[in-house]
Amino acid sequence: MKHLKFLIPASIAAVAMLSSCRAQFDALLSSNDTDLKYESAFEYFNDGKYGKAAQLFESLSVLMNGTERDDTVQYYWGLSNYMAKDYYTAETNFSKFVETFPRSPFSSEAAFLRIDCLYRQTYRYELDQNPTRTAIQAINQYQVDEKSGVHKDVCDNMLKDLQQRLDKKEYENARLYYKMEDYKAARVAFKNILKDNSDNQYREDILYYTAMSSYKYASLSVQAKQKERYLVFIDDYYNFISENPDSKYSRVLEVMFKRCQKALGRYSGSDADLEEKAKDFEKTQKLLEKDQK
Repeated sequence: MKHLKFLIPASIAAVAMLSSCRAQFDALLSSNDTDLKYESAFEYFNDGKYGKAAQLFESLSVLMNGTERDDTVQYYWGLSNYMAKDYYTAETNFSKFVETFPRSPFSSEAAFLRIDCLYRQTYRYELDQNPTRTAIQAINQYQVDEKSGVHKDVCDNMLKDLQQRLDKKEYENARLYYKMEDYKAARVAFKNILKDNSDNQYREDILYYTAMSSYKYASLSVQAKQKERYLVFIDDYYNFISENPDSKYSRVLEVMFKRCQKALGRYSGSDADLEEKAKDFEKTQKLLEKDQK
C-alpha cells in the first residue's frame, strides 16, 4: 500500500507533464513565429522526433513560401516524412520539390529519395505488381537524368530486385496451371512468358516446365492424339537441352524423351535399360518437385 501511494502521484505527474508538452507543441504549431518554429523543427528532427518535425515543416511551408528558406523547409518536410517511414507522403513531397526547385542544392538528393520511396512502397511478388512497374520506370528515368551516377549501385540493386519480383510473379502464375494439372494451359502460359520476356530470371525452370507440360499433356491424351503431341514434347526437349545440357533437370527430361521415342517406335535401346532409367526418373522428379514447393 505504501508503494501505491507513491505510484499514483507519479502517474498523475507523468500525465500532467505529457499534457503540458502537447499543449506547448500545439501552441508552437499554431504560432506565426517563423524563426522559433524553424529552429524547433530542426531540433525535433535532430532528436529523431520526425512526426513532430514533419508537422512543423508542413506549417512552415505555407509561412515561408517564396522566401530564401522555402526549398530548405520543403526538402526537410519530405525528409521528415521519409525518416518517419511515411513513404507515400514523402514521395509526394519529393516529387513536388524536384518540380518546383530544380536548381536547389537539395534537388539531386530529393530526386533519389523520391525513387527510394517508390521502391519501398512495392509489395512482395504474390501481391499487386503495379507499384513495382511504376518504381522500375521511375528508377530508369532517374538514371537517365542523373549524370553523376552517385547512386548507381543502389539503383541497379533496386532494379534487379524489382525485376526478380516481376519474373517470379509470371513464373508462379504459369506454374499454377501446372499444379492444377491443366497442362495445355500451363505450356501456353510458360511459352508466353519467354515470348514477352526472353531474359526472365527463371528461364531454365520455365523451359523445363514447358517440356514437362507438353509431355504430361501428351501422355494423358487419347491414343489417336498422342503421336503429334509427343512430337511437340520432343521439340520442347531439344529447346531445353540445347540451352541447358548440364541442368539438374536433364536426367528427368532424358527419360521422358526416351519414353516418347519408344512410343513413336524410334527407341533403339533395351526395355530393361529404359525401365531402370524410369525408376531413377521417378525418384529424381519427386526431389525436383519438392524443391519447387
